Amino acid sequence: MSRQDDSPLKWLLVSVILLSMPIRPVVPFPADRPGGRGNATSQPGSQTTSQSHLPSGPQIRAAMDWFAAHRAWIDDEQARLTEIPAPPFQESERAAAVKVLLSAVGLEVSIDKTGNVIGLLRGATDKEIVILSAHLDTVFPAGTDVKVHRDKSRMTAPGISDNGAGLAALVAVVRALHEARIQPQRTILFVANVGEEGEGNLRGMRAIVDAYRERLKAVIVMDGSSIDHVTTKALASRRVEVVINGPGGHSWSDFGIPNPINALIRGSVRFINTRVPANPRTIFNLGQIEGGTSVNSIPHEARLKVDLRSESEDELIRLDTALRDCMGAGIRDEMEASRDRSKGKLEWKLDLLGSRPGGELASNSPLLATLRAADEAVHNQSRLERASTDANIPLSLGIDAISIGAGGNGGGAHSLQEWYESDGREIGLQRVLLTLLGTSGVVEAKS
Repeated sequence: MSRQDDSPLKWLLVSVILLSMPIRPVVPFPADRPGGRGNATSQPGSQTTSQSHLPSGPQIRAAMDWFAAHRAWIDDEQARLTEIPAPPFQESERAAAVKVLLSAVGLEVSIDKTGNVIGLLRGATDKEIVILSAHLDTVFPAGTDVKVHRDKSRMTAPGISDNGAGLAALVAVVRALHEARIQPQRTILFVANVGEEGEGNLRGMRAIVDAYRERLKAVIVMDGSSIDHVTTKALASRRVEVVINGPGGHSWSDFGIPNPINALIRGSVRFINTRVPANPRTIFNLGQIEGGTSVNSIPHEARLKVDLRSESEDELIRLDTALRDCMGAGIRDEMEASRDRSKGKLEWKLDLLGSRPGGELASNSPLLATLRAADEAVHNQSRLERASTDANIPLSLGIDAISIGAGGNGGGAHSLQEWYESDGREIGLQRVLLTLLGTSGVVEAKS
């Protein structure tokens, strides 16, 4: 029957019934509903069958509303923290600033021996712990100009999104919980950790997980701004450095002796012709080359840093082996081409700078179910992704963990032109808050 044939009275009654239905702030995860909003853009098999309920009530609503009402403050703190340099292994000044912000709302705050800032919000029980984290460090070396340039809601500076957005979200969530007087069931640790970028080798998260592993219920990592995806699969990677040493000499008088840079080039040319599969996705990157003292000197040393990544541990091992074989062949080629070997030969080594383990969150994880419920509550859609983040460490140990963006929009990560737009950031912050409290649970307020 077409709508035109329906009785106007029937439609009036339906409208009255719909308008009178209560709007419930508790959002159940749509486990048995194919194509639920939370799964609209998920990878195949990403649905869970567990039932997740988010906390509700006046306190939750107050915390949710706090973000939009205080967006200017959040933006200001993001800019202020971004302007405190935090190169790899030099995060202490920024850590001290975050400690002040967390202490201001009554958290028990400490800095561990690794350099991590840890803010403790005691729950009704401390037998289980939930971690909300954001990394302190940036990829930029000391001396980089990190002055934030602002144009309305747009901010531009190295590190403003990665991970200025995550750090701002960390302190904003703490403030919102404090203002709404929310106590969690499980104890929450708010962590600003060191060592996520570059050769930090996830040392901050390694230390945190090692310290609290026996009580860890879940880890929620905030990295960057994007809320259109959630990292549930840890991308395994290795970062290595090739070091070649030789006798060195003068470009004219010692021409013909083995040259470390020549050997490095010979080996690199061999390696970049290594075939890698598209599936499982596997990549390599020759990221840094160093060596030599002057244009008219034969160098005594050459160095190459290489990043290896793969969705498959077997492919990662194969790629590592190929790099070693190619560099060894490059050394042999250079030695064979040398006219004068009387002054010495080439020596080389390959050092492991860092190794990030792989892992994967179970499709029926309660944490993923809660994230999906939070997505639905804020009318967001997100897909599942694989990436290399702080979540690699707990995931590799079988601990539930995800990495998500903190809201807003950003781009140009790891470049001097990095930018961040704060318009709509409250949606991402609400998503974080609901996921956190859905995982920790909330103590009911006394009436």
